[in-house]
Amino acid sequence: MLSRRSVLIGAAGASLLPLRLARAAGKPSAVNIDWATYNPVSMVLKEKGLLEKEFAKDGIGIRWVQTLGSNKALEFLNAGSIDFGSTAGSAALLSKINGNPIKSIYVYSKPEWTALVTRKDAPIQKITDLKGKRVAVTRGTDPHIFLVRALLSVGMTEHDIKEVLLQHPDGKIALIRGDVDAWAGLDPMMAQAQVEDGARLFYRNADANTYGILNAREEFLKSYPDLTKRVIAVYEDARKYCLANYDEEKRVFIDVTKLPAAVVDIQLKERTDLTHNRIGPQQRDTILQAGLALQKAGVIPANVDVKQALDDLVDDRYVAA
Repeated sequence: MLSRRSVLIGAAGASLLPLRLARAAGKPSAVNIDWATYNPVSMVLKEKGLLEKEFAKDGIGIRWVQTLGSNKALEFLNAGSIDFGSTAGSAALLSKINGNPIKSIYVYSKPEWTALVTRKDAPIQKITDLKGKRVAVTRGTDPHIFLVRALLSVGMTEHDIKEVLLQHPDGKIALIRGDVDAWAGLDPMMAQAQVEDGARLFYRNADANTYGILNAREEFLKSYPDLTKRVIAVYEDARKYCLANYDEEKRVFIDVTKLPAAVVDIQLKERTDLTHNRIGPQQRDTILQAGLALQKAGVIPANVDVKQALDDLVDDRYVAA
């Protein structure tokens, strides 16, 4: 008769067999992918376990990592901590120019997820009122790039304000506490500040918000192009599910964030468009214009060919026609 210890060892070995077979077949043992509150599709994808179901037969696990902003997703990609990361298109371009070996492969949303925000009782009414003021911002993100472009539009630069570098949630807290005068906001924290604290969006420009982009490590793409196509196909299923099932998308969002329904409706219903998936001419031009504005503002060196950098960044062959 087999001993209990032998049975347990045999069971453990059997559970590890798919992972061993995956490695032997030249596949990764796991796909590392981020989820973020600024990417509602990723939250549904994670909650439904769609990637887990897709790759279970291959013995490939799914490891989820939360990212709090484009800057963190890009840091994780650069370090190899994740294989796929959610960012704004402009942030991905800036990171690519700075040497991050990534490709932008998919659009998960067209958001208006950033604006310039102040308290309800603050005297700030327009961009020029920020001169000399403390502004909370997360560098390397779409809100940061939005702020730079806003300042440029009135002949100002980052040198005209006092930047306070904080992650997005901390920026919101600093604004409400009065530690800063304004904040380059990001949803859902921005919507929450509006609903719960009466915060004012004193400067909005939907066209200056670049698309929500899924990026991948170049090394992963080269090693596993077929797996990448499958990841994107499942992402597509989640995006279409969100479009057809708003109440369920909203439920998942509330379950994770614990935010009030009114806050979630502002972000998901009013400021998030999920009808795009490919990085086409419109998306490319939006990202390009952001890059050129950053170059004009001195954030991107003058000798950089921004259009070439964009061409090097985008690879849309993984999205099915």
